Order: sequence, then C-alpha cells, then structure tokens
Amino acid sequence: MKNIKAILLKIYKIIFILAGKVLPKNEKLIVLESFLGKQFSDNPRALYEYMKNRYGNEYELVWSVDRRYVDVFEENNVRYLKRFSLKWLLTLNRAKLWISNSRMPLWIPKPRKTKYLQTWHGTPLKRLALDMDAVLMPGTDTESYKKNFTTESSKWDYLISPNPYSTEIFRRAFNFNKTMLETGYPRNDILVNSNNEEYINKLKIDMGIRRDKKIILYAPTWRDNEYYQRGKYKLDIKLDLERMRESLSDDYVILLRMHYLIAENIDTSKYDGFVIDMSKYEDIRDLYLISDILLTDYSSVFFDYAILNRPVLFFTYDLESYRDNLRGFYFDFEKEAPGPLLYDTAEIIEQVHLIENGEFEFSERLAEFRKVYCSLEDGAASKRVMNRVL
Repeated sequence: MKNIKAILLKIYKIIFILAGKVLPKNEKLIVLESFLGKQFSDNPRALYEYMKNRYGNEYELVWSVDRRYVDVFEENNVRYLKRFSLKWLLTLNRAKLWISNSRMPLWIPKPRKTKYLQTWHGTPLKRLALDMDAVLMPGTDTESYKKNFTTESSKWDYLISPNPYSTEIFRRAFNFNKTMLETGYPRNDILVNSNNEEYINKLKIDMGIRRDKKIILYAPTWRDNEYYQRGKYKLDIKLDLERMRESLSDDYVILLRMHYLIAENIDTSKYDGFVIDMSKYEDIRDLYLISDILLTDYSSVFFDYAILNRPVLFFTYDLESYRDNLRGFYFDFEKEAPGPLLYDTAEIIEQVHLIENGEFEFSERLAEFRKVYCSLEDGAASKRVMNRVL
C-alpha cells in the first residue's frame, strides 16, 4: 500500500511539473485553503470575503477542500475543488496566488510564477517549529519536522503577522526572510466591525441559542503527546460539566469548540442543552462574538478574544507538564496571562460568579495585554493585506 501511494505521488508530481510548462498562468485565479481543506474559516475566509466585496467577480476565487468537508462549502455557495483531484492539481498550477493558513502538501512544488500568501492562524504562546526543543507528534521526529517545516516556509512569498511580537518570532521560528505583512489578522476584522447587539442576536437566533442565556466558550488546544495516530489527537475533558450545570445552567450555556486536530466526538445529550458542541461550526469568529466569557488553556484563541475586552479564564490543570515537557512558552504565562489560571472546576465556577458580580480582578492586566498584542486590530487588516499582495 505504501509503495502504491509513493508511486501515485511521484506521478502526480510529474504531472504537476509538466503541466506547469504547458498550461498558461491565469493572472486572476486565486486558490484558498483553511486548515488543510477542512474549514471555510479563519484568515483565508476573511480575505475571500473582502475580495468578493471589494472586487466582485474580477478575481476567480477557488477553495481547496478535503472531500470529507465539502458540505460547508456547498451550503455557503462557495466554489471549491476536492484536494488531490486532477482538476485541483492543474488549478493549483495555473493559479497566480495561493492563500493558506497552514501547510500545503509538502510534495507539491510551487510554480515559479505563483505567489504564496501564508496567513498563519494565531499569535504564538507555545513554541513553534524551529524554536521547539523536541517534537512529540506522531509520524515524525524533531529533525524531520523542522526540515519539512523550513521546506514549506521557503515557498512562502508573504507571511501575515498580527503584531510586532509575532513578527520577531515568525522570522526566527519559520526561518522566513521574505515579505512580512505586519497588518493585524484579517479574521479579526469582524470582531471590530460587527461587535454590535443586532448582529450578535442574529447569530444566536441562527444557532438556536436562547438570547436570555449568557455564553461560556470553552476552546482548548491539543496535546502533542496525546493522540490516536498522525493528525488525530485525543481529548480528555477535565471539566466536571455536571457540576457546572448544577451551578450555572440557570444563566449560562457552555459552547465546546475543540481544535480541528482533535478526533473526539463529544456526547452532550445528557446535559439538557447546557452544553452544546460547536466544534464543527464553520468559523470560531461567530462564537467569539456571542460569548460573554472565554475559557481556554494554552490556545492562541485568547489573543483574538482579547480584542472584545471580555473576561478570559484559563483552565491550566496540566500547566507544568505542558510548559516544561511539551512545548514551552514564549513569555511568562503565569505573570502575563490576561485572566486567572485555574486548576479545577470549582475554581472556574467561583470565577464565573465573581464576573457576574462585577469582581473580575484582571481588567487592568487585560487592558495592558490588549495594548501589546491587539494594537493593529482596527477592522481594516484585510484591506492592508490585499493592497500589498494584489
């Protein structure tokens, strides 16, 4: 089976190279991809929507999609091609611009006249790529992972950075020496431009969430060393959701938003509507807007959520292990986190009640955090990026 796969990849690569020499470049063709073709979301979506609104049909915008996730694109009436199909291969070859927020397949060479805009997908707390001391992910080792990453990053012509802090890290961790676009993140434009009661209420209605309920968004990251296989990670929810239901369900609902690499399907049926799994919802940006409190761990979601100036709680039951053994952090998380670090469900419930009573003690730290990491987020990042690239 492995031999067949290797032969097919070789044939595809040959077709790709030969087609590049024969097929003309389409100067108006742009291919977009989000999280390995699994989502219609994030920075690529924001740039897609900006281009549709700004340029109409002037550009031919096509999404690269994992065949298991085509439903979302069909529901949104978005033009797409299935990853690894022959048409997809030829379209990539003819495109003037690639836009991705993760990594394209390593075996695909970037055509000489194609530009590659890498948007990335978060402000880094955890160490990235070349800055990682050891890689514990399945299917690779530290040396191979770093070599493959730099092979990918060498193809990037542009890289978006959300703030000066990220620019410094990205240059080093990704070994990136081409055009850095320090613009803020396009995906966050909506958090500035649509943060109003009318839009938020519409989202709640569309999602079937009662408007009289406050919302806690739980969005944890994944653990490199807890996995089933390559690309499929385990999730062990340490929250006592039943205890939270008993204490908070009169006023709150909890939305679960798992990382796209987590393989689990969460059974929420026994919580009578108090817990709703929104992991497959197309874009987390809407979940930010409707949420009153963010509960996370070491995920970069808190950098984006801070734009809204709402409380953030950190469920860090495995802080020492994650910090010292898995990834390591770029700054002193315990001193700079814009919210309390909590270690069990009782502490989380206590903090929610304090917030309810107007006693959140981290407002000043959150304000300082926003000055450092959110200063470029003014609702116009998409415009700045595409003005540079197009």
